[in-house]
Amino acid sequence: MKVNPTYQTKDQLLELYNKPLLELVFEAASIHRQYHNPREVQMSSLLSIKTGGCPEDCGYCPQAARYHTDVDAHKLMTVESVVEQAKNAKANGSSRLCMGAAWREVRDNRDFDNVVEMVQEVNNLGMEVCCTLGMLNEQQAQRLKNAGLFAYNHNLDTSPEYYGDVISTREYEDRLNTIENARKAGITVCSGGIIGMGEAVEDRVGLLMSYMKMENPPESIPINALVAVEGTPLEDQKPIEQWEMIRMVATTRIVFPQAIVRLSAGRTKMNKEAQALCFLAGAGSIFAGDKLLTTPNPDFNEDKEMFDILGLIPKVPFKDAEQPVSLPDEKIEDRKRNEALRAKELEVARAQAVHNGFEPRKIKTVDSQA
Repeated sequence: MKVNPTYQTKDQLLELYNKPLLELVFEAASIHRQYHNPREVQMSSLLSIKTGGCPEDCGYCPQAARYHTDVDAHKLMTVESVVEQAKNAKANGSSRLCMGAAWREVRDNRDFDNVVEMVQEVNNLGMEVCCTLGMLNEQQAQRLKNAGLFAYNHNLDTSPEYYGDVISTREYEDRLNTIENARKAGITVCSGGIIGMGEAVEDRVGLLMSYMKMENPPESIPINALVAVEGTPLEDQKPIEQWEMIRMVATTRIVFPQAIVRLSAGRTKMNKEAQALCFLAGAGSIFAGDKLLTTPNPDFNEDKEMFDILGLIPKVPFKDAEQPVSLPDEKIEDRKRNEALRAKELEVARAQAVHNGFEPRKIKTVDSQA
């Protein structure tokens, strides 16, 4: 049951969301136990592989180039650095790595080739690989799928009605199209929203309605609380109450019984008791590590302590679907062949130069004190 047939209209969702909290959590917990192991919580790590300089105007995002925040722009990480970070995350208990790049859209260039290689390498470590790279077309989605991508994250953020108050550089339909392109390639979808951006409760359930209308709703639905960052248009937003996150998690769990509800950004503002209620209400995943892209997050040791207190166990990778097979990528293989050919040509040229008695000219340095 991907969508709960009991709740089909916006009015029904509003009534559900506004139930007495303990009744709402009890209903959510009951459904959660039917479809999931309530002790299992997936530990995921989120890595910013390309930070800052984004041309979009998402009002919540410190990586937008137009805002004056403390986030500096950095070029794409190397494949080797990403693999090293993935190994560290796996050693600390993470079974899923989500790689985020501050791009508006994927471009068919050397950077994307490197991302494809990152996906191959991390998948071969036995971790679920998720990417959030902005908009992508069907061909790009297929390359990622062939590389071994397990999931593609592309959030709708909020309801269609409130979306324009937060973002103007990308249409809601653009987001839906990207989700559909990932779906066509056979990649599982991770898509959710942010609460606390000034939206009404109607917009929160409106976000869920957008997923209910899909033929195939997302396998993962992250629920984020706004982390207001100085320099962004939403910097003065008052933090939401912990109860609002619990309500949103519980409502999402009830409406989408099979989905993994991911307790994502904003956990630093929640105490362990509130997080425990979120797990009881159906949250089945957290991001571990001290950062979520560029915003703070509880570190591994804090989460390990919380898991021990609550009796939670980390979920193993590929529990819900088989591990993808990483296939050779034609563009990457061609590049490596050309690089190897060029290296061999240079080696032969150097050997011939030595054989012919050629020696590089030695330049004498002048002692400035002479």
